[in-house]
Amino acid sequence: MDCAIIELLEADGRATLAEIGKEVGLSGPAVGDRLRRMRDIGLVEGFGARVDLFTLGYTIQALVRIKPRSGQLHLVERMIEAQPRFMTCDRVTGEDCYVARLALSGVAELDDILLPFHDRAETHTSIVKSSIFEPRLPPLRPSD
Repeated sequence: MDCAIIELLEADGRATLAEIGKEVGLSGPAVGDRLRRMRDIGLVEGFGARVDLFTLGYTIQALVRIKPRSGQLHLVERMIEAQPRFMTCDRVTGEDCYVARLALSGVAELDDILLPFHDRAETHTSIVKSSIFEPRLPPLRPSD
C-alpha cells in the first residue's frame, strides 16, 4: 500500500490525498496518516517540484569528472558545494573522485565555472546532448 502511494505521488506530486486514496482504496485521512508515518521513519524525505531548466535559461547541461590533486580533496569538495551551478555531485570510485552535473546558459560559462578548479584538480567535461529520461525512482520493491 505504501509503495502504491509513493508511486502515485511520484507520478503527480500535486494529487490530493483524496485522489490518492481513491486509487489505492483508502480514505484521504488514511493516506495522510500513512504519509506522515513514512516521513517519520525517513522513507519519504520531502516533496518538491520539477522545474524546466530550459525555461529558466539553462540551455545546456554538462557532466564533469573531477580528480583533485594531492592534498586538495577536501578543498575541492567545498568548492563544488559552493558553486550553485552544480546540480548534483557524486563521490565515485575509479580515477576520478567526483562526477558532477552543471546547468549552463551557454558553453562559454564552462571556463568561468571550472577555471578556479584547475589549480587544485583535473576536470573532464562532457556536454549532455539529450536525456533519455529524467531522474526516477528505482522499483520500490527490490524484487521487481
